[in-house]
Amino acid sequence: MRKVLLSIASALVASLSLAAPSPASATVTSATGCDARVANAAATAAAATTTVWMAGDSTMANPSSTCPVGWATEFDSLFHTNIVVDNLAVAGRSIQTWLYEGNVTSTIGSNGECVLSSTTYSSRWQQMLTGMKAGDYLFIQFGINDSSTTCPRHVGTARYQALMTMMAQAAKDRGAHPILLTAVAAITCSGSTAVKNRGFVSQTTAAGAATGSPIIDLQTLSVDYYNSLGLCPNNGDYTSGPVGQFFCNDHTHFEAYGARRIARLVTGALRTQNIPLAGSLL
Repeated sequence: MRKVLLSIASALVASLSLAAPSPASATVTSATGCDARVANAAATAAAATTTVWMAGDSTMANPSSTCPVGWATEFDSLFHTNIVVDNLAVAGRSIQTWLYEGNVTSTIGSNGECVLSSTTYSSRWQQMLTGMKAGDYLFIQFGINDSSTTCPRHVGTARYQALMTMMAQAAKDRGAHPILLTAVAAITCSGSTAVKNRGFVSQTTAAGAATGSPIIDLQTLSVDYYNSLGLCPNNGDYTSGPVGQFFCNDHTHFEAYGARRIARLVTGALRTQNIPLAGSLL
């Protein structure tokens, strides 16, 4: 997360303090003027930045160890300093458990969906709703843990579409720009070819159509990239070679190297799809 704006504000406070006159009456007047100027500078700086909010699972999340590293962790460094990335992706979450943390039970209801004990939103979604301003962006990528057959992570296709649509519309209602992503692929080989292995694609597309939001098909982009690298066939050894360089000791999560490559697939899509955020890329 960039600290430049805070540094500028701190430097401004220091310089104005040094320049203040010594008489007591003048000091009071100067302090009042200083406070106003600092407040104006902070407001101007905040208005000049765009926040990119990230909602997702472990394939996006900030790392708690050397591996896995989520691709959203690498996003900030690809932009000019006017872009601030706030990555609130959390490992192990479906779209529903991310939204309703602690309120999704292990019981499946008669409609085939996990029963909610409360419809109170998670603190992370409330943080986004409160902090999101016009011109910001919201990236949403789920669809991995959601495919579980058991609660609390299970999410049906209709429910998934409804929740993604709700999130995208909430961003638009605040003047922000939602970007919906299909889930990044794990490495699954069919002979010498990497193949797709994620669901909820049509539901993501439908949510985008319902809200006028761009879709980045990260599943297709990632599978095509794995094939360009020749990651299939492999012997299942995720500790060495090209596959080990890209993935943790599984077929799903990324080493820092792999996370950087996936992040660049996303920024490449911003450019090719003419999404305005691309104008702030380095």
